[in-house]
Amino acid sequence: ATNENDVLDEFFRTGTYRVRQTAETFETSSPSMDISKASNFERFVFDLLGRDAAQTRALFGDALSKQGRFDLGQDPRFADAAAKYGFESGKSTHADRLATIRDNYQRHGVTIDTHTADGVKVAREHRGDGSVPMIVLETALPIKFAETITEALGHPPERPARFEGIEALPKRVQVMPADVQQIKTFITQHCDLK
Repeated sequence: ATNENDVLDEFFRTGTYRVRQTAETFETSSPSMDISKASNFERFVFDLLGRDAAQTRALFGDALSKQGRFDLGQDPRFADAAAKYGFESGKSTHADRLATIRDNYQRHGVTIDTHTADGVKVAREHRGDGSVPMIVLETALPIKFAETITEALGHPPERPARFEGIEALPKRVQVMPADVQQIKTFITQHCDLK
């Protein structure tokens, strides 16, 4: 499941992997999915291509750096990927997240976070007749996304006891220049590295 930043959904549907520019990368209510280039994706493509390092390097080194994209849509190994790896994909929007959070709360009395809502929405689309159980693992606490949960449900999510008063705790911030040696020195001086 992806949000509006659908670089992986596009790949799994079409075989085209296209890195998004900054202007095409959206800030969403499921921010862990706000990506323009999928990290560690090379590992999957390496396996998909039969562990062919030269071809993987050509795609990620040459094609991606020069053209910002590559297309495996016509490669027979891509055609077999869904069956071999079990991948199906889909996309969820802010409106979908709100509706899924609301529906899940109304049907099950459980508040889910925004990323989990993306997963539930897409899983429901691929569930078919419902004869196969659907399992979606929650990825975060709803309290981290209180604004969106309140928008969906009309009230904030329940706050776990361990988060009560967290705003009043002391904040420890050290502003530093982007200097590797200064950061290493700070870590050495302030952290117990035993």
